[in-house]
Amino acid sequence: MAHRKKHAPRRGSLAFLPRGRAPKFVPRIKNWPSWEGKEPRLLGFVGYKAGMTHAVYTIEHPNSPYLGQEKIMPVTVIDTPPVKPFSMRGYSTTPYGLKLDVEVMADNLSEDLRKAIPLPKKYDHKTKMKEFESKLESFVEIRMLVHTQPRLAGVSKKKPDIMEYKVGASSVQDAFEYAKGILGADVRVADILNEGTLIDTIAVTKGHGFQGPVRRWGIRILQHKSRKTKRGVGCIGPWTPSNIRYSVPRPGQTGFHSRTSFNNEVLRIGERGEEITPSGGFVNYGIVRGDYVILWGSVPGTVKRPVRLRFAIRPKPSHKGMVTKVSYISTVSKQ
Repeated sequence: MAHRKKHAPRRGSLAFLPRGRAPKFVPRIKNWPSWEGKEPRLLGFVGYKAGMTHAVYTIEHPNSPYLGQEKIMPVTVIDTPPVKPFSMRGYSTTPYGLKLDVEVMADNLSEDLRKAIPLPKKYDHKTKMKEFESKLESFVEIRMLVHTQPRLAGVSKKKPDIMEYKVGASSVQDAFEYAKGILGADVRVADILNEGTLIDTIAVTKGHGFQGPVRRWGIRILQHKSRKTKRGVGCIGPWTPSNIRYSVPRPGQTGFHSRTSFNNEVLRIGERGEEITPSGGFVNYGIVRGDYVILWGSVPGTVKRPVRLRFAIRPKPSHKGMVTKVSYISTVSKQ
């Protein structure tokens, strides 16, 4: 009998290391796409994950053998109530990276914002705006702090979530004029995104606590006569040198990691959430009452968790911005 070569590929991807807990429920976005030659706008939005359903669409790709036929796909519904940009920030470049120079807050701050951060009792908005304009030439980019309005969503909380978004524009002057116009106003998802756009979704995944290497890395359980342990690796490393390599599967935190899903297509943007809410409401969420976004496929995070939407930072070259024609969205009860 011919000798068969042992086939034992490593178990568990090393692509996501370290697998530590996210610092908070709202993930951080470290990179933004370039936005040259386009209309100024915020480079993203935020919503709350309501749940998933399925939709029927028509295949229109000319090279597909199923051209003209209908296909079923899973979709995710994001509840996207309007957000409020309440602060405008000017950043300048330094040898150590970007540095915040001047920040201007709106003169009509929401009372709900006091639940998240302490607000100044006396604030001179006009003086700060003049200081911001005087230093405009030294800025390399402008960003805005926005806060959500969970009272308008299906989540049972009043404390808003705060996050930062870059203003995409051809010049700093154009970004300033746009940011000045929306400061303190309600911004809706239809003002930012369009149907057929590719976006990235960033969220914190479902947490599973402290788990062993079998659950965490998917390693094989040892035979029943193994010494000391079965649900662990047989050897974690040599005596000399006496250290454990990072690639050895070890127990630790599982889930509650910040993850990014690239190139989710926006299938539909609507204003009446009741038209896509399943009978009985989404499980563990309820009814979507206002603005919503339907995305192709699944996104990270659990129900009611904030999901940050950003314009695709590495869009597919084959995607031409065509709007997928959805003929049916299931509203059958998921109970």
